[in-house]
Amino acid sequence: MNVLLDTHAFLWFIEGNPRLSANAREMIRNPETELFLSIASLWEIAIKARIGKLPLLQPFEVLVPDQLARHDIRVLQIDIPHLVSLTLLPDHHRDPFDRPLFRFLPVTCMSSL
Repeated sequence: MNVLLDTHAFLWFIEGNPRLSANAREMIRNPETELFLSIASLWEIAIKARIGKLPLLQPFEVLVPDQLARHDIRVLQIDIPHLVSLTLLPDHHRDPFDRPLFRFLPVTCMSSL
């Protein structure tokens, strides 16, 4: 199964945070699961860490590459067609970092956590 992690799911997983459900944690740990993270999530983490809204366990430049490699998480890039499709989303996806994630799902046949 292909799973696109949202920013919180990624952070909660690598921190061992109990806010990530047992089912989600099991799905992420399942060796059959292909894990993906959007570059938009990494951008969000970098911005929030820089402005002091997100304390990280290690500096971003150490934490992120280490965790991506450790958990075999692939980064999805954002291309112009993804950005164009953002104009078609209904207004209930107001978070500017979540909006690009929803555009990946139909194109890539992924589940979202």
